Amino acid sequence: MITGKNYIGNQLSSEGDITFKTFNPELNVSIQNNFSQATAEEIENAVAKATEAFDVYKHFSGAKKAIFLRAIADEIEALDEKLINVYCSETGLPAGRAAGERGRTVFQLRSFADLVEEGSWVEASIDSGIPDRTPAPKPDLRKMNIPLGPVVVFGASNFPLAYSTAGGDTAAALAAGCPVIVKSHPMHAGTGELIASAIIKAAEKTGMPNGVFSNINAKDYDAGQQLVSHPKVKAVGFTGSIKGGRALLDIAAKREEPIPVFAEMGSINPVVVLPKALQNRGNEIANTYAGSITLGTGQFCTNPGLILGIAGEELSSFIDELGSKIKEINPSCMLHPNIHGAYEKGKQQAINQNKVTIVANLDGEIQTNYASQGVATVSGKTFLENSTLHHEVFGPFSIVVACENLKELEEIVTGLEGQLTGTIISDDDEISNYSELVAKMQNRVGRLIFNGVPTGVEVCPSMVHGGPYPASTDSRFTAVGVNSIKRWVRPFSFQNWPNSLLPDELKDENPLHITRLVNGELNKS
Repeated sequence: MITGKNYIGNQLSSEGDITFKTFNPELNVSIQNNFSQATAEEIENAVAKATEAFDVYKHFSGAKKAIFLRAIADEIEALDEKLINVYCSETGLPAGRAAGERGRTVFQLRSFADLVEEGSWVEASIDSGIPDRTPAPKPDLRKMNIPLGPVVVFGASNFPLAYSTAGGDTAAALAAGCPVIVKSHPMHAGTGELIASAIIKAAEKTGMPNGVFSNINAKDYDAGQQLVSHPKVKAVGFTGSIKGGRALLDIAAKREEPIPVFAEMGSINPVVVLPKALQNRGNEIANTYAGSITLGTGQFCTNPGLILGIAGEELSSFIDELGSKIKEINPSCMLHPNIHGAYEKGKQQAINQNKVTIVANLDGEIQTNYASQGVATVSGKTFLENSTLHHEVFGPFSIVVACENLKELEEIVTGLEGQLTGTIISDDDEISNYSELVAKMQNRVGRLIFNGVPTGVEVCPSMVHGGPYPASTDSRFTAVGVNSIKRWVRPFSFQNWPNSLLPDELKDENPLHITRLVNGELNKS
């Protein structure tokens, strides 16, 4: 049952007078449940509980945290069809998407459980002391990663499960030993409460301290500002717009003690189609990219919003085919009327720019909150001169840029803001002649794809989901995969510490049998 209340630690709470509802974009109606917006006092209480919990939770073994993470996954699966139904009603997304995202969410949790149970992720390093070294003794130094403290995670509008309440940020922070306070996204607060209830059940079943997790409801920005500026909060995770992520980054930077904000933000994910590929299989590529542009109604951070090629007959044929194919795809529902409105406004702003040609823009009536997918084209010169065309349009829309030559194409790539992904479509060994272009693309993105589509983010240790600003606020880290745990820890050294008082990870006898760097050599001894 959805109560509409906040979880302040393991207690449901609704002390405030402000309430809000979620919305069914498919039916274009508000959903019955009222959600209670957290008061300043409730938020303060959540942070206090998280701080108390941290003093206990940070000492828990990897094995104990793994039991907790697996229990969360089990409790989410136990929600079964109730979760799927609420997810679909609050998003307009199909049940298959909901089930797939649920599967990804529990996979992430279990992956982090495996990681912390094995234990080598702490990157233990030992440099043994040499007391009789001359002219000065060498101290005994031992280093490992330790958790930062309470973490605030902001739920994402477009991924109610995988990037929200129990998503990658939360799973990684809990695995690192950090309590989590989630600022639930108001568009899917019901889904958020169900997941929060699963986390609380798992915490109670596995003996976690009260306050290891809280779930905050709010429809405005005040709650987020209070959480990020709170002196006892030590880090922030965010997935969303550049405007939202930048606002949080600025708040965190102005604190007396600045803290890291790991924000994954906007991206247009440039795709370069090389000439031979266009010549040999332009229609096939157009068909593939029509599907990628409209996948999930274009509501992915990796949606291909920019396609680059060298002007000519082959590129013109590709553009015509892409427009034709995208018109054949049935429109689909967007997550919320506000998102639909922002999409139509952004698309209109792009196609109204001077010297922009509309290739495809669905005419006629379509269902309320359904997106009218579109494609536009522009010359490379115009694109370079008009920065408005560089902005993300969140939805099923892409701009194809016809570059005069390779030099202009490289100039465009060099001038792009940081991106999550870049893609190069090539035939045979064609790409071997474009080493400079590859290098320029690598400088602007976090992941470079060969002969594929950017939509689809595999959850594995080798995935980088991040990139130069503004794709993310710190390109040294990924938001996906087990290596994302590194965002929520800091390195810490013990010097000349008695062996018996060291953490197990750093003791001489290596009781956890983890891989460590001992005097310059990796081993488990």
